[in-house]
Amino acid sequence: MEKKLSEGLIHIYTGDGKGKTTAALGQGTRTAGGGYKVLMVQFLKGDDTGELYSIKKMYPNFEVMRFAAMNKFYFQLDQEEKLEVEASVKEGIETIQNLLKNEVYDLIIMDEIMAVLSNNIIDIEAVIQLIKNKPHHIEMILTGRNAPSELVDIADYVTEMKMIKHPFQKGIYARKGIES
Repeated sequence: MEKKLSEGLIHIYTGDGKGKTTAALGQGTRTAGGGYKVLMVQFLKGDDTGELYSIKKMYPNFEVMRFAAMNKFYFQLDQEEKLEVEASVKEGIETIQNLLKNEVYDLIIMDEIMAVLSNNIIDIEAVIQLIKNKPHHIEMILTGRNAPSELVDIADYVTEMKMIKHPFQKGIYARKGIES
């Protein structure tokens, strides 16, 4: 018999500081190590990042899917590219809906879902419905800057990463293995 979490709660990792995805990955690693199945769904990320290789090593307990992968900021896209991103994000949300119905995973991480919302790619109501309609025992983590108050209100955990100092301010860009 598969083990299930007794109660699935909602986490939000938000703020302008570094570490939101890293925190979600840490929780995912802990959950996978406990014998549970984890899925990280990444939105709007196109870089080939180190966590993808780490997650592959934890398969089949930890998997990743990417939707609307891009190497530019959303505001830099032309209208055709924005339509492609929108279609891919909608596909990602539908995929999560189906996985929740089929109860495939114990923890689902929606990485950068806040960026999807702040760019008005999908309506917040779609995310609220995912949360409200999820099976009781499935845990969810939502990451990204500027978490809307509607999501903060229904979450069980909310952690804000606050930037006090960052190497980017000195012209040091994302480094392989540290920030990417």
